[in-house]
Amino acid sequence: MIPFNSRDKYYKSNISAIATDFSEHLRIVVPRSFKCSAAFLVVKKEGEDYVRYGMFWAGMNSNDFENWELHFCATTPGLYWYHFELETPWGINVLGNAGGGIGEFGKFDCDFQQTVYDKYFQTPAFLKGGLIYQIFPDRFFKSDKVKKNIPKSRVMRSWGEEPFWKEEQMNGIWNNDYFGGDLKGIEEKLPYISKLGVTCIYLNPIFESHSNHRYDTADYERIDPLLGSESDLKSLCKTAKEKYGISIILDGVFSHTGCDSRYFNMYSRYADLGAYNSKSSPYYSWYKFVKWPDEYQSWWGIKLLPEINEENESYRKYICAENGILRRWMKCGISGWRLDVADELPDVFLDDLRKAVKQENSQAVIIGEVWENAVTKEAYSQRRRYLLGDQLDSVMNYPFANAILDFVRNGNSKAFENSIMEIVESYPPIVLNILMNHIGTHDTQRAITRLAGENCEGCSREWQYEHNALSKEQFRHGIKMLRLASLLQYTLPGVPSLYYGDEAGMQGMKDPFNRGCMDWKNQNKELLKWYIRLGEIRHAYPAFKDGEINFIYASNGAVAYERRSKNGAVLVAVNTQNEKAMINIGEWKNSYNVFSSEVKGEALCLPALGYALFAADC
Repeated sequence: MIPFNSRDKYYKSNISAIATDFSEHLRIVVPRSFKCSAAFLVVKKEGEDYVRYGMFWAGMNSNDFENWELHFCATTPGLYWYHFELETPWGINVLGNAGGGIGEFGKFDCDFQQTVYDKYFQTPAFLKGGLIYQIFPDRFFKSDKVKKNIPKSRVMRSWGEEPFWKEEQMNGIWNNDYFGGDLKGIEEKLPYISKLGVTCIYLNPIFESHSNHRYDTADYERIDPLLGSESDLKSLCKTAKEKYGISIILDGVFSHTGCDSRYFNMYSRYADLGAYNSKSSPYYSWYKFVKWPDEYQSWWGIKLLPEINEENESYRKYICAENGILRRWMKCGISGWRLDVADELPDVFLDDLRKAVKQENSQAVIIGEVWENAVTKEAYSQRRRYLLGDQLDSVMNYPFANAILDFVRNGNSKAFENSIMEIVESYPPIVLNILMNHIGTHDTQRAITRLAGENCEGCSREWQYEHNALSKEQFRHGIKMLRLASLLQYTLPGVPSLYYGDEAGMQGMKDPFNRGCMDWKNQNKELLKWYIRLGEIRHAYPAFKDGEINFIYASNGAVAYERRSKNGAVLVAVNTQNEKAMINIGEWKNSYNVFSSEVKGEALCLPALGYALFAADC
């Protein structure tokens, strides 16, 4: 008998974070040979001392084992750490965490983790069960609308040309090549986006900036002239929502600005007195000068991106006040914000931001860019409280992305299961159901390239350019692998986020190769058809909205898991190997077989790189 398993409801009533004042039932199984006279749950809230809670004897578990149980609840949010102690004739025996949720006797200094969130914490409902589509605005679609007041430093390119990647191409001005994608272009393509089953569009930054990625904000109060106007944004939000049921969220870049901005104004482009121009500037206190004006802290040491002191009251009011930037743009019809480098924003700023967003629209969403487990994340020399109830609603789910892509490419089933369950255990269910589950973004290799191409980590842009295009054989194999990865992405807890063009087979190494123009004339029809089908499946089964996950198989390069909710259940199975896999699916054999997979008796027969999906009513 396993003495304890934090991922099994026989031992722990909830395999997730729990709300304050919620009564969690815990059970351990102890050998009779231990002659246990007393058992204790030993728990501490992070930063506090351990407290021992006595457990009660709950009867025999076969002739050789006995159960000890208790109910535990916490009154305040935070991270809690726990293990069990047994009193025996030979002294204290500790039951600790051996990894993967499994308890083992003799494991000292190896605690289990329990997240506790505020019971009043609620997340927006509109994302649940939906599908996000991420767009890099300059490269998606170019309307015929005439562009006005375009700065002369910008180099306009022909649609579909390769983005500049050599320093000499940019003539010393990085990221200054533009292709003219705009907000009206996105609005024109809403029928295409809707056909994919999309319910929410996430736009990379759209405010005036002087780089094509627009993460170097120049003016928070103005849409970049190449993208359009405030009225264009309002039109996009209105048409998307009213005609297609699609919400729009914007990228908020608040940890830094551009040096070429009205706030810093290094090149005196703007009439405003910038922090670089004078210590009397109203923006001077926003920045972290070491020696004014040329020595200042910048984002990752990039002098083009001077860092903001987000704790500065003037800056916080500018962004978060009643008439601040957040609420101004929400009045245009957007449904929330994705926060760039959220782990570099201090608590006082995130607290103010949440208040502003929720006061304007309680159902607006706040999604943070956090690359690690957002519950255990440390930044600013402290454990962060992003998902405990008073800051973020969700995060970009990089742990899932890495787990999916690594599993499909390398086939380590147990590592995949463990990565998924670590997040399931850590996060509040209301967060888990709206996690932004991507497998590719503007910051990473294109999904098909990461799956079927060369590993580009640590490689130069020249190397990436030389290895940017997949061979025909690699591409064909990549499509098979992307089918598996996307099926996992669309069926795990959370909301799948599709990076523009991945559905059509776009390739690319990292920036700027992953930010090419959408190739509307040469889409891979096979892959596009698959993604349209995935969107239909996503909306067809309620279990994808809030169903709990339970792995029934994870071995030999294959996995199978259930998603169960009150309104239905599904079984998903994937085989990453180049040989057949047999999985016992028991009761699922008579369920609706979505892909007409081969079943013999109670065994699912998955071919090489095969997949299956079964659906049942509850």
